Amino acid sequence: MSGNIMLDMKGVSKQFPGTLAVDDVDFQVMAGEVHALMGENGAGKSTLMKMLAGSFSDYTGEVRIDGEEVSLHSPQTAKEAGVAMIYQELSVAAPRTVAENMFAGRIPLKGKFVDKQKLREMTVDALKLVKLDDKIDPMVPMKNVSQHESQLIEIAKALKDDPKILVMDEPTSALSSEEVQTMFGLIREFKEKGIAIVYISHHLQEVFEIADRVTVLRDGKRINTCAVKDVTKEQLVEMMVGEKLSDFYKRADKQIGDVVLDVRGITHYGFVHDISFQLRKGEILGVMGLAGAGRSELGRVLGGIDHMDAGTYILNGAEIKPKDMSQMVKLGVAYLTENRKTEGLSLRLTAKDNVFAAIIPKLTQGLVFLPGRGKETLDTLYEELNIIPRDKNVTMSNLSGGNQQKVLLAKWMATKPHVLILDEPTRGVDVGAKKLIHETIEQLASEGVSVLLISSDLPEIVSLSDRIIVLQQGHLIGELNKEDGFDENKALLAANGERSVFRAKH
Repeated sequence: MSGNIMLDMKGVSKQFPGTLAVDDVDFQVMAGEVHALMGENGAGKSTLMKMLAGSFSDYTGEVRIDGEEVSLHSPQTAKEAGVAMIYQELSVAAPRTVAENMFAGRIPLKGKFVDKQKLREMTVDALKLVKLDDKIDPMVPMKNVSQHESQLIEIAKALKDDPKILVMDEPTSALSSEEVQTMFGLIREFKEKGIAIVYISHHLQEVFEIADRVTVLRDGKRINTCAVKDVTKEQLVEMMVGEKLSDFYKRADKQIGDVVLDVRGITHYGFVHDISFQLRKGEILGVMGLAGAGRSELGRVLGGIDHMDAGTYILNGAEIKPKDMSQMVKLGVAYLTENRKTEGLSLRLTAKDNVFAAIIPKLTQGLVFLPGRGKETLDTLYEELNIIPRDKNVTMSNLSGGNQQKVLLAKWMATKPHVLILDEPTRGVDVGAKKLIHETIEQLASEGVSVLLISSDLPEIVSLSDRIIVLQQGHLIGELNKEDGFDENKALLAANGERSVFRAKH
């Protein structure tokens, strides 16, 4: 860290009707520092950073940037003061080119026409900031760019204006472990340039790897600020939720029964090839692998979303031919997608409507839809998953990410599945929501539900799984068994193709 205070927020507060979202918070970030901002969903992190980004003009308190007091009453004033914010949900116009996205509202003109040569040069210069200048054509549509590259382009878009403060909200939520390390390399370079970086993340391991200091918020208040080297994961969790990390992964007693799902040679051309495994009643079977391994693609085939080109699919002793998702739900197989906002939920509808969408046949008599039939189920799920707010008629877009994820889980729990395929079930949720979702997965397994857990979260998949199958480039390369003992190191080696960690076949 270079030593001088780049951001100094003193006694800042933000009131919403009936809620004090940020309550008299002090927050300082040094030049050349990565300062992690942590807390559960609803703790006030996003509100505090939106104040900094100029989204709220009615905040109280004092904000100084590089020693000068500023009034951040609009996004433009925040930008002029040197603040750049990269949101978790990328602001991308997919049909437009990289260059058009990069310089939206500031396209260079030659007379009445776009100066394409100048625009290309400007974009290349910006892409150099994230080392993409020789990898991305500025004139390619954003829809043809990968998620990782889109994230880096968004960072380049922010850096091109030479910000003093860079806020990064869950920047690695959709990245593989290799891509995360690439991102961290860039962040370290930004530090060297003296940029003050606010890093918002739910991933404890990331905070300990990249951050210098951490501030924890809870219920709108600052709980503590400390050097990362002076705090443990257990202490951070206790600051955030008042519970110890050791309470997070308690295993429920359960009995693993007979084979429920038996797949042989499952193939979806170009994605998964000749995959065979069995899943038993009450078992949690982990599926892991690096980016491009075919984890989600396998789940989508088993859930009836994508076509099964070859293989045998045996469910409860009977061979079936998956046709679509609706058929599989009727047969007792539910798939929870990793993309809750684009594939899992309708954000314009209410929470109740989203849950009921999965069980419409159960709520219908003839041609009449009877939502009252689902009230008891909905009430029970809301209670079990602690979905906040309790009002089921709230529009989904108004819920926090963690509560959206809980509604998505409730949606598929409402179908009472025999096999539940969970694809990244805790991505982008806080530690409290993660704990509750983990407990729910354990409870479902103890009740006899067979769970296929697809996850890139090593602590999650290692702690919850009874067995783990490992994929690489669409092929199943091995299996890890709980009785043989496996930990995060062994799982990571397996995902990277180290076959010596697998049990020898006899």
